[in-house]
Amino acid sequence: MVAAGAHAGADIANQTEGFALVEHGEHIWRNGEIVDWATAGSTSLLTHTLHYGVGAFEGIRAYKRGKGETTIFRLKEHINRLFESCRLVMLKPRVSAEQVAEGCVQILLANKLDEAYLRPLVTVGEGTMGVYAPNNPIDTHIITWKWGAYLGTEALEKGIRCKVSSFSRHHINVSFAKGKLVGQYINSVMAKQEAKLDGFDEAILTDVNGYVSEGSGENIFIVKNGTITTPPLSASILAGITRETLMTLAREAGITVREEYVTRDELYLADEVFFTGTAAEVTPVIEVDHRVIGAGVRGEITKSLQARYFDIVKGTDESHPEWHTPV
Repeated sequence: MVAAGAHAGADIANQTEGFALVEHGEHIWRNGEIVDWATAGSTSLLTHTLHYGVGAFEGIRAYKRGKGETTIFRLKEHINRLFESCRLVMLKPRVSAEQVAEGCVQILLANKLDEAYLRPLVTVGEGTMGVYAPNNPIDTHIITWKWGAYLGTEALEKGIRCKVSSFSRHHINVSFAKGKLVGQYINSVMAKQEAKLDGFDEAILTDVNGYVSEGSGENIFIVKNGTITTPPLSASILAGITRETLMTLAREAGITVREEYVTRDELYLADEVFFTGTAAEVTPVIEVDHRVIGAGVRGEITKSLQARYFDIVKGTDESHPEWHTPV
């Protein structure tokens, strides 16, 4: 007889097949210095963030563009958000925002990467234990690795299937929705795991009142009758930088963009749905809860915005030079 838990363990194992290990660089940036991964990549088991989840991070992409140059996309905005996340939980990094921004350039050069995902990470180090540790050191790291399409290369064209999660996004008075904070992501991990075990590609979370919030790591947009709608910043969502980018591009294309609360039935009845995020980039959603979205293929508005986005980040579109930091 096989124990009930064995089936769940096997299901989880099956869902991890095909996931590659992180190809991280040989160096990391830590508190203003480039150090070797081999000697600095370990963390004390008494690191406060490991126990209590207080920490902040960012996800940033560097792309090799159409003329061969490497640029970091919207670096300033990402670093500003990192320091705003720190401010929310009263973390005071020992380095400045300018140092972290420069560190992102330095670590790409040190690791000889012309394309990469960058992960600035601010942690509370070893010292006092317990939930109140005001004097523990605050460490800032930047890790780099190669990361292709977050939800799969095929997903960018063919789209993904999603499930509205049984887990709700944090209430706005329970956590800091506008912070990209370490401990808060257990909410996303549980939602993603549930969706994958149920045979879907990604989760969509609602807030505690039932309004659509976002994916496990992406902002969400719906298209209906040629108008784009996305939940407002007053909702329980992260203020996504790719979200703001796509809203700008849509308005430049003459498309009406509304920031309004989205109901579950509006999600089901949308003509198009797509996710945005630094990792997910622009990913179409073709099915939600076994309901086909639109024609069940990537919609025309999604396709056009996706093409414009990729031409800006990795092509030759020079219409927004302020979004690029050269390496």
